[in-house]
Amino acid sequence: MKYGCTYHKDLNSINMDSFFGSGEDLTMLQMGSRAFIMFIIALFLVRLGGIRILGRKSGVDFVIIIMLGAVLARGIVGASPFLSTVFAGFVMIIVNKILAQVSARLPYLGNMVKGKPAVLYKNGKIQWDQMDRLGVSRTDLLTSLRLETNSKHLDEVDMALMEPNGRISFTLKERK
Repeated sequence: MKYGCTYHKDLNSINMDSFFGSGEDLTMLQMGSRAFIMFIIALFLVRLGGIRILGRKSGVDFVIIIMLGAVLARGIVGASPFLSTVFAGFVMIIVNKILAQVSARLPYLGNMVKGKPAVLYKNGKIQWDQMDRLGVSRTDLLTSLRLETNSKHLDEVDMALMEPNGRISFTLKERK
């Protein structure tokens, strides 16, 4: 009886190996199967991570997206064990969620992790030190002004900020 159970387990293992393969020597069908399963897993992980990962795109969000893609891809091509890459992806999403929760409660940590806005224009003056530090030109500032506010003139702007997600936001002067 034991022999039959062992044989049955070996048969299941052979079927799984023939379907998903092992190592880097994979057929097109095996890699396709892995890609399909990993797509479903990645979709689940992104949903678990929350819409924030896809919407705001701060530096942290880009890091998690790049790392998640790199790690999960290793499982598809067989460069790392499939379940190990899934587990690593799960850990990254959980750490990201914890970091987001803690950052929301501790603003100083949020500023360290996500960054904080930098003033580019204030009181009628371009803040050239910040512009130089961030690599933003006058042309970049004016382009963002046109795209964000449909305005062409900085004299209509009270303040311009480089946001942590890389976008430039504008507060317009009150019209009298």
